[in-house]
Amino acid sequence: MASNELEMGAISGKSAGGAQPAAEVRETVWTSSSARLRFSAVAFMIAVLMAGALLWSELRVAARGAAWVSAAGQLANLSQRVGMYAGRAERAEAQALDNMRSAGEALPGLFEKLARGGEIAGATLAPSPEEIQPELAALSAQWQKLDREVAALIARQKQGSVPAAADLGPIGADTAALLEGSGTLFGQYAGFVTARTPQKVTIALVVLAALIALVLLVRAYAVEAQAGRLEAQRLREKAEGGREAAQQAILRLMNEMGDLADGDLTVRATVTEDVTGAIADSINYTIEELSVLVRRINDASERVTGAAASTQQTSAELLAAAERQSHEIDDASQAMLATARSMREVSGSASASAQVARDSLDAARKGAGAVQDSIGSMNEIREQIQETSKRIKRLGESSQEIGEIVELISDITEQTNVLALNAAIQAASAGEAGRGFTVVAEEVQRLAERSAEATKQIAAIVRTIQTDTQDTTSAMERSTRGVVEGAKRSDAAGQALAEISEVTGNLARLIADISTRTERETVNATRVAETMNSIRDITHQTTVGTQQVGESIAQLAALAVELKGSVSGFKV
Repeated sequence: MASNELEMGAISGKSAGGAQPAAEVRETVWTSSSARLRFSAVAFMIAVLMAGALLWSELRVAARGAAWVSAAGQLANLSQRVGMYAGRAERAEAQALDNMRSAGEALPGLFEKLARGGEIAGATLAPSPEEIQPELAALSAQWQKLDREVAALIARQKQGSVPAAADLGPIGADTAALLEGSGTLFGQYAGFVTARTPQKVTIALVVLAALIALVLLVRAYAVEAQAGRLEAQRLREKAEGGREAAQQAILRLMNEMGDLADGDLTVRATVTEDVTGAIADSINYTIEELSVLVRRINDASERVTGAAASTQQTSAELLAAAERQSHEIDDASQAMLATARSMREVSGSASASAQVARDSLDAARKGAGAVQDSIGSMNEIREQIQETSKRIKRLGESSQEIGEIVELISDITEQTNVLALNAAIQAASAGEAGRGFTVVAEEVQRLAERSAEATKQIAAIVRTIQTDTQDTTSAMERSTRGVVEGAKRSDAAGQALAEISEVTGNLARLIADISTRTERETVNATRVAETMNSIRDITHQTTVGTQQVGESIAQLAALAVELKGSVSGFKV
């Protein structure tokens, strides 16, 4: 009896001595496994929360960016309309200034909502980023200045004053600055949206980290379960070599743990003073930790499933909004391309008009030169007529002198007749002695008669010359007056042609300026269309990324359901 008790004591001592290292090994294994499980669970929860937060932030930023880009597109379109009416105003079209101001009525509201936020077409617009606010404020001030200038010109029009080209010049420059600023602002908003693209890579990495953490968590659980099975098997093998009491205690412990193998974590091992007491205590501790872990896994799975469902809904809404935005950008891009084509046609017409104006200017200059040559020729004719008139006047004066000489000759002829008559009388009274003198007196009388007749003919010719001279002088004076009047009219025609030349030159410069501005606006419209195409590509990339994120979230939700199913067999 004493020897049996000693043998049992020895066996008990051996069993107790062997159980102590086993308990230490078991505690170390279970402690490390629990630590890994807790660490993996915490890492998984952190990754899931970070992924959800980043995704939610990205979705909000993408929605704000889409609203900013849409508002900036409206701003660019309104600026284009203002520029179109400004060009018509420079061509002196009626109601162009009123239409220009009406087209820009919505600009102050857009500037205000882009700067401070608000509602646009049922969508909430957040305040613009700080780096875009200075450009936005400068563009708003530019529009206010342009609006004041247009209002002043409209007031002058109502008072009956017609704006000159010099008055419309600042409006054209301010309109060009407004168009360029709106294009730059549109590019800044597009660049801000594009800069957010790396966030999607971060989200994908966080989701990947969450999946890795999930895999590590499942693996840690499998390792822990395998370690528990190996530990139980090792303890059974050691217990088989112990005392009958230890075997019974182990069998009792195994029976108690039968429900645990089926997943019932509500069972507890009986803690006794036997060799299995420490094992039962460790198993109870492990069961409690497993219960806590399973509850946490269930809770985390439910939260992940709920967050994934909410995120999927948000992703679907963002995807629909991105598709609508893509269609709107396509329509706006087509409209901008059509506008650019129209501007190219207008630019071609303006270039042709400028060439016609230059040809008209050359023709006007040639006409002015011809008129100047005509004026010079008429001045020379006037001088020649005046010189001829002077000579004719001198001829009239000479004819008057000839008339006076003819009158003197007539007087001499009469006196000669008287002398001849006296001589004839004297010859008759002298008788035969005066017969020769009588012949001389008759010859003198005949000579006096012929002289008188010639004098009458000369007097008639002189009168005719004087009459013709007076008529010629009058005609020359009338011709001189006609030449002077023609010179005045030619001078007036030259001045009119000079004015036409100046107006044609101004018209050519204005048309060339219109052509240049139209080409510049065509380039701006093409640049805006290219930017909208880039935004469309970015929107497409965002849509594809959103679809991929939605698929990743769906996979994450499926993994969460699978994880929940893997622990659903446990009873806690």
